[in-house]
Amino acid sequence: MVYVAVAAVCEFNPFHNGHKYFLETARSLAGGPVLAVMSGSVTQRGEFAVADKFFRAEAALKNGADLVAELPAVYAAANAERFARGGVRAAAAFGCVTHLAFGCETDDLGLLCAAADAVDDERVQKITAELMRQGDYYPRAFSSAVGRVLGESAGRVLCSPNNILAVEYIRALRGTGIAPLPVLRAGAAHDGETPSGSFASASYIRRLLRSGQPVDKYMPCVPHEVADPKNLERAMLFLLRRMTPRDLAQLPEVGEGLENRLADAVKKHNSIEEIITAVKTKRYTHARIRRILLCAALGITEELQARHAGYVRVLGFSRDGAEMLKTCRCEAVTSVARAMQNDEIRVFLEKDVLATDLCALAFDRIKPCSSDYLTKIIKTF
Repeated sequence: MVYVAVAAVCEFNPFHNGHKYFLETARSLAGGPVLAVMSGSVTQRGEFAVADKFFRAEAALKNGADLVAELPAVYAAANAERFARGGVRAAAAFGCVTHLAFGCETDDLGLLCAAADAVDDERVQKITAELMRQGDYYPRAFSSAVGRVLGESAGRVLCSPNNILAVEYIRALRGTGIAPLPVLRAGAAHDGETPSGSFASASYIRRLLRSGQPVDKYMPCVPHEVADPKNLERAMLFLLRRMTPRDLAQLPEVGEGLENRLADAVKKHNSIEEIITAVKTKRYTHARIRRILLCAALGITEELQARHAGYVRVLGFSRDGAEMLKTCRCEAVTSVARAMQNDEIRVFLEKDVLATDLCALAFDRIKPCSSDYLTKIIKTF
């Protein structure tokens, strides 16, 4: 029986040597098996994943994970706060999980916790709002505000995307009884252009994969088929051109008339990048606009993203993972067809199925629909 386990919220887009190192380190530090709460077919940067979610889940199970659960697309395509909250809720559903591990550029837990507390500090909020009124975008405004209130070292912590997520994990963990476990990144920097030995950033590897260059040095498992967002350009434009400003106003992260800017850009421009460039400002970042467009394509509304899913979708497990499953305190979905009969679960699962079916169009050789119904749970024992 598994009594102690560590969880990690991840994307593995794609799964590479840095992820393998992270899982092995998390297991060593926590002293128990690993639950990976993994994004499925969509990612937090507002893109479809480069490799099939079942392939990525199997790669994780063969290289350090014991149980892989899918983070619902509703949260996988969300901002850092909601992404972290959705992942932590899934982890907290397992009674055996005592720690949540996350990769970051600093393993100074005290500094990360101070930054997490600063999110709710009225002084920080006031300065952040003022900087944004002056035209700054939120991540930089928030980092500057934290630096002014708590000191430069705390502000610098928030200059890295991984550290920003780490702060949101710490906030989401409050009241769960799960301890935060920072794991210092090894090798290449986040979104780095230069590999370090056998380590390379996920963005660098994605470019190699999509250009057909060798990646064996950086990945324990190399996908034979790769998704490219360019293959979805016309489909995305079709979906967006069907939407009205009123439809766009229902999406997450849309407010203050942004729906009108989006609708106008969709009418005037003939590519996703042109639309993003037309809408993007210091306040509305590239990643935020991409997430909004992805949510538009999937029909993910603000109302849905604010709700609690209340289930865990199982993609695969090891022998220890099977024991971990016994500690799950919510609905553990092992059959999509059966789970669709539950109205509360269906509204979330429908988005996962749609995301996977749309992602299937992004491969050079289009994949068929319904892989969520037809693919068996991965077992590595």
